[in-house]
Amino acid sequence: MFLERGFDTVTVTEVAREAGVSAVTVFKHFPRKEDLLLDREVDAAGLLRSAVRDRAPDTGVLESLRDMALRLLDERHALSGLKEGSAPFFRTVAASPALVARAREIASDLQQALAEDLERDPAFDGDAPLLAAFFIAGYTTVLVRTARRLIAGEPADAVADDHRARLERLFDALGSGVVP
Repeated sequence: MFLERGFDTVTVTEVAREAGVSAVTVFKHFPRKEDLLLDREVDAAGLLRSAVRDRAPDTGVLESLRDMALRLLDERHALSGLKEGSAPFFRTVAASPALVARAREIASDLQQALAEDLERDPAFDGDAPLLAAFFIAGYTTVLVRTARRLIAGEPADAVADDHRARLERLFDALGSGVVP
């Protein structure tokens, strides 16, 4: 319904009716209407946490984050923005101020969580809040450009190539400026 009619025009009551449940039940599982569509925050936080906490002892955090980002790209994971059929989702998000605001809120939450994990990591001796801020902002910038190009109808392979090149530039910049 969100993709067909636009997020802001569909009510939670309509979603609940379509799902055969009450609006109260919907809100028990999704604290905000926006979370019905932007439901990957837990997955994203888990991936970031794993990149920091579960990396091999001889692997730096930046290398681990890079490997995670490139793996998402190679798998065309939804969190890479390159999952097949993503353009209608991106159009829906871009058309809704509420969804754009919630996406920014999620990015802020992920930045805070990443900074906390980095600060607790005894093997990391960089500036945790700065790296978290630059990584999340950089990844978001890559993702937004990917979304815009897919919405514009550009070929997925060309978009993926650009996505990879921009990720590489992001990690080059992070490696030479934020991480000792």
